[in-house]
Amino acid sequence: MAEETTTPSAAMEYPIEAASGVHFSGLRPDGLLVSPASSPASSSSQRVLSSIPVSPGDLSAPPKQPFVIGVSGGTASGKTTVCDMIIQQLHDHRVVLVNQDSFYRGLTDDELKHVHEYNFDHPDAFDTEQLLECIGKLKSGQPVHVPIYSFKDHRRCCDSFRQVNASDVIILEGILVFHDQRVRNLMNMRIFVDADADTRLARRIKRDTGERSRDVHSVLEQYSKFVKPAFDDFILPSKKYADVIIPRGGENHVAIDLIVQHIRTKLGQHNLCKIYPNLNVILSTFQIRGMHTLIRDREIAKHDFVFYSDRLIRLVVEHGLGYLPFTEKQVITPTGSVYTGVNFCKKLCGVSIIRSGESMENALRACCKGIKIGKILIHRTGDNGKQLIYEKLPKDISKRHVLLLDPVLATGNSAIQAIGLLVRKGVPESQIIFLNLISAPEGIHRVYKQFPSLKIVTSEIDVALNDEFHVLPGMGDFGDRYFGTDDV
Repeated sequence: MAEETTTPSAAMEYPIEAASGVHFSGLRPDGLLVSPASSPASSSSQRVLSSIPVSPGDLSAPPKQPFVIGVSGGTASGKTTVCDMIIQQLHDHRVVLVNQDSFYRGLTDDELKHVHEYNFDHPDAFDTEQLLECIGKLKSGQPVHVPIYSFKDHRRCCDSFRQVNASDVIILEGILVFHDQRVRNLMNMRIFVDADADTRLARRIKRDTGERSRDVHSVLEQYSKFVKPAFDDFILPSKKYADVIIPRGGENHVAIDLIVQHIRTKLGQHNLCKIYPNLNVILSTFQIRGMHTLIRDREIAKHDFVFYSDRLIRLVVEHGLGYLPFTEKQVITPTGSVYTGVNFCKKLCGVSIIRSGESMENALRACCKGIKIGKILIHRTGDNGKQLIYEKLPKDISKRHVLLLDPVLATGNSAIQAIGLLVRKGVPESQIIFLNLISAPEGIHRVYKQFPSLKIVTSEIDVALNDEFHVLPGMGDFGDRYFGTDDV
């Protein structure tokens, strides 16, 4: 079980809904291999690692890294509701919710005598060092003991704690989880839940009078004296650190659905990236997710489909060019200063797999002026039928790095045919970069089984293929939709 409460004498169970508790949902026996690239530095680290050969025995070596989400916002803004909705939708992954409230410092006897003068909304009210130690251990795969705080006694339960085991996703929730930079640095995603001040006050009155045995007068006094000033001084300024801001909290189902989709993408993609170090998925942002949402919509107009597909293709091409070799070069700027940069790779060409691959040619030409582009036509019927019937390639292709273009990697049959042809033409496998918009796990496995040194650059990895070998959720026949022949 992912969570259990322990005392020195016997095990005790606490409700999962407890305000200071730790929530969990679902089990997944295969664990998680996630270390999302959240900065340029981590992206560059991936590039260094991708050049290191990995043997099958090394695949279990990297420690499991969970996906850490920070959720902040004002008091009673709906943070816990948002967290619970995310947990419900991630039911097929192990998820723990760690509340910052669990790490309140226990009050001394003198502080208890003047409890109405104590500011529970100040950063000093929390034991941040213990919080850092707890999240650090969870990230490294170790179980932790989370303290249990009594809001009635304003002290920790010294004889009991909650034991929490390592999980796929860690959600850290609290009003001040963005305040300390060390805590922020542990997070892969930061969410700020926004709500109207009057709404938050009404919710706080209802919560504190019903759950924490306080009267309305004391709640209002504490709010005006401590809660609102702390929000203005500490919580609101931390809003700038959020990656995502959710207005209306748990009522905003659209925002929560997008967040869950983003998390699912990061969880699924990185498992394959760990297995195949030459597989590169461009860093997912909500712009990219939004464009994928548009081009996957079967109701989208053709001109919009082409427009947003071209935007995504350009991003994939630019990202793929970043994996080409370079040489250092110094230039003199207009100010007379020396700038040390790099020279672009000179020996380069593109090869499109007809017909869908031709949709990516304009983006490649826009990025690489005067680039030569070859073509390969493969006739395919179903999963097994494949026949190379046309190829037109540069004569010196064996001396070039090749960008192979096909927007969808499904079964991998066409890709294997095309890559095999390039290899027979003398192109080293390691000098081929396969660019596509979406990839199916089955296609990735089949391509890497035959060509482990090949680089694949994609914008998203989809769930699977169906019985008709179509990618799911997919985007239909890309060539037909792009060139307007889907109604022909």
